[in-house]
Amino acid sequence: MHRETVLTPADLIWPLFVTDGDALEEPIASLPGVSRWSLDGIAARAKEAVALGIPCLALFPNTQPERRSEDGREALNPDNLMCRAIRTIRDAVGDGVGVLTDVALDPYTSHGQDGLIDDAGYVLNDETTEVLVGQSLNQAAAGADIIAPSDMMDGRIGAIRAVLEAEDHRNVQIMAYAAKYASAFYGPFRDAVGSRGLLKGDKRGYQMDPGNAEEALREVALDLAEGADSVMVKPGLPYLDIVRRVKERFEVPVFAYQVSGEYAMIEAAVAAGAGDRDALVLETLLAFKRAGCSGVLTYHAAHAARLLGA
Repeated sequence: MHRETVLTPADLIWPLFVTDGDALEEPIASLPGVSRWSLDGIAARAKEAVALGIPCLALFPNTQPERRSEDGREALNPDNLMCRAIRTIRDAVGDGVGVLTDVALDPYTSHGQDGLIDDAGYVLNDETTEVLVGQSLNQAAAGADIIAPSDMMDGRIGAIRAVLEAEDHRNVQIMAYAAKYASAFYGPFRDAVGSRGLLKGDKRGYQMDPGNAEEALREVALDLAEGADSVMVKPGLPYLDIVRRVKERFEVPVFAYQVSGEYAMIEAAVAAGAGDRDALVLETLLAFKRAGCSGVLTYHAAHAARLLGA
């Protein structure tokens, strides 16, 4: 009766990796229990999410190497893997589950950076933003409910909001990766989308310094001023202090991403006999809610939803 924080399946967003092919499930070695799915598998996961009460899916494409390029132009292809996955979910469950789409160029570039680069390898902010605007419009036209720019370019939220309004996609939300840190916890994700071996250099030039908290508040303020409907802190558990500060300062919907390295650590602990999966999953997810999250992106979403619905 006195519990202050309650976790339900409605608090979960389920990230899914999409791959080309038919009837394919490709297990990801560094993410035990997580796979890349071809479109038929994505349709099945969408139906599973509806049955479990999970309100939203987050999609990430594993673009074929031959479709990657220096300029990431596959992001603008209206029939790319992401757009086909959106339409597949709509065909499978209609509006029964929300679709959140990643906006960044790292799944499409041959160099693994989130944006366009110059000859010295420096990421070009304004030139990248122009492509991100086109990518966002492409995904909105395919049926995305929430555009989630994860690139950390300055000014891109305002530019994306403007084009969505101009092109009659006013009801498409923007969830800004507002405080995305240059973290050591992203490795398995890069395996999943095929960018780890391609990445040249690092992303510290545009992702945040893990030592900075005040900067996170400035980044959030900018994204909200430019038209973001909600904001995200990434990674999750190592940055719960940021979640709390953002929630208290801005009183807006704040989400966190329990990223691939966090998931992999739980699974490694379970495999080593150092902890119980069910208890670890529910306790960590409850910590996000207690810190102030409106919801959590987690690879444990389906497992947690089953536990919560039991």
